[in-house]
Amino acid sequence: MKPASFRYHAPATVADAVGLLAEYGDAAKPLAGGQSLVPMMSLRLAGYEHMIDLNKVAGLAEISRSNGTLRIGATVRQATAEHNAEVAAAVPMLARALPHIGHFQIRNRGTVGGSIAHADPASELPAVTLALDATIEASGPGGARTIAARDFFESTWTTSLADDEILSAVEFPVWSGSCGFAVEEVARRHGDFAIAGCVAGVQLDGDTITRAAVALFGVSSTPVRCDDAEAALLAGGAGVDLVEIGRLISSGLAPTDDVHASSAYRIHLAGVTARRALQRALQEARS
Repeated sequence: MKPASFRYHAPATVADAVGLLAEYGDAAKPLAGGQSLVPMMSLRLAGYEHMIDLNKVAGLAEISRSNGTLRIGATVRQATAEHNAEVAAAVPMLARALPHIGHFQIRNRGTVGGSIAHADPASELPAVTLALDATIEASGPGGARTIAARDFFESTWTTSLADDEILSAVEFPVWSGSCGFAVEEVARRHGDFAIAGCVAGVQLDGDTITRAAVALFGVSSTPVRCDDAEAALLAGGAGVDLVEIGRLISSGLAPTDDVHASSAYRIHLAGVTARRALQRALQEARS
């Protein structure tokens, strides 16, 4: 199928893009990589009278590091970030999540900002954003504001962006010291959306965990931050029991059944992927 007809706009600045959103309201939609939006439009699951292409907007395709953060512009391609040495060094969790997204053809067009703004609960990048306490820069008629990742994801495909705002950048904290990161997921085929998955990061002082970040994807209407598990990791000292951590993570979940998996299976996978991710992260931090 083909999408319904629409008017195409290619603004050159953030102000122009925001102005078009304000002018056309609900009839307009920003377009970044389009790897989720275009198929939905082609299947007539979504339709807009005005498409606002962000790819010619100056400054949105830049990667920069300063003051302990890595800033990634909204239209940075997933493949660009995947193969960027600065991203791999500064935010290893992000670099390791990117190869799980679709296939290389998808990542050649898909964008980091687009994936986060799309807010698919089975997607890896929203979980990475949540786990690392990243901040989202939203640009609107009144200028730019920042949104904490915890406040950004509201439901499936729904975020706290206002109708006249675009996601212009994401800033990830850069961890230092003895750190380890891992991404684990289970999917029917490589490149499919995850049935369930976990991203994990730990920081060690000797054998003691001093910092922990754990988030799940594919098990709720948003990515899920595992606060209780993080607290248990910090309190567990050198003798932390990852099997018990996995059980703790599974116990608080209530996913729905669907054609891909039952609720019980997703709960089981959440615990398994969390245990595996934490084990790998700890091994890396100790090395």
